[in-house]
Amino acid sequence: MSDSAPVIQVSQLTKRYRGKAAVDSLSFTVQPGRVTGFLGPNGAGKSTTMQLMLGLTRPDEGSATVGGRPYRELVQPLRTVGALLEARSVHPGRSAYHHLLWLAQSQRLPRRRVDEVLDLVGLGDVAHQRAGGFSLGMGQRLDIAAAMLGDPGVLLLDEPVNGLDPAGVRWIRDLMKRLAAEGRTVFVSSHLVNEMAVTADHLIVIGRGKLIADCPTVAFVADNSESSVLVRSPEVHRLAQLVVDEGAQWQRESATAVRIRGLDSDRIAELALLGRIVVQELRTETSSLEDVFMRLTEDQVEYAGKTKEATP
Repeated sequence: MSDSAPVIQVSQLTKRYRGKAAVDSLSFTVQPGRVTGFLGPNGAGKSTTMQLMLGLTRPDEGSATVGGRPYRELVQPLRTVGALLEARSVHPGRSAYHHLLWLAQSQRLPRRRVDEVLDLVGLGDVAHQRAGGFSLGMGQRLDIAAAMLGDPGVLLLDEPVNGLDPAGVRWIRDLMKRLAAEGRTVFVSSHLVNEMAVTADHLIVIGRGKLIADCPTVAFVADNSESSVLVRSPEVHRLAQLVVDEGAQWQRESATAVRIRGLDSDRIAELALLGRIVVQELRTETSSLEDVFMRLTEDQVEYAGKTKEATP
């Protein structure tokens, strides 16, 4: 890998299918040295965007470049960009070693690199077993080994933890963080919002092919989160009236619990004390990344069931 990993630049990227924009004038930059999460509801255009970035399909408008060049123009692409897509094909009768050796020879990479990446992903002991007998987790590791074969400065990973057990998820999470810490550009698409909360340093969020957010993960939550106070009391109706008089809002959670917005827990405790109201629980809750994501993208979901809202 070079000392300075390339930057990914997506500019006014647009792709239409049958007149409908799957990606709509999308622009963002992915910087090296951090894990950038790519989030969006189903049908948001994440997979299409990554296919456009890898030159697997051509855009109707705009461009996607790595280090200032389209992927199709890279002379030895595996040395610059390593990619893991959701659907990859490995001949089931071919061993992990020979699958990687074929890829290495196609890019004029040294044979020793095959052993290095197999050890990196923990497949050294099964290198000569047929890939068709691999578990889902082993298959994911093999795909990551293929992505790392050219020691690239850029990693594009589409749903890398999909279907993995907790140990596999943690392994991939730690690997992505380590690769970013080495100065690489790591761009990972996922529908697992809570996983991105503990993995991604930066988020790019899209809905219906359009950019919704492009900011650090911490800032995304802080700027869009809501705080509320959950109160349990046998006299919730009396307490609810007191908080309404203070200009706050409340929502029934159960027969003995309400959620209050617009007042902090200290003021609610004071009101309860003044009203001689017994309080059994008083807990401040802040929105998680998943809460914020669901709220910001609720109008962007392609297919959504309707749920009946509870009446306070």
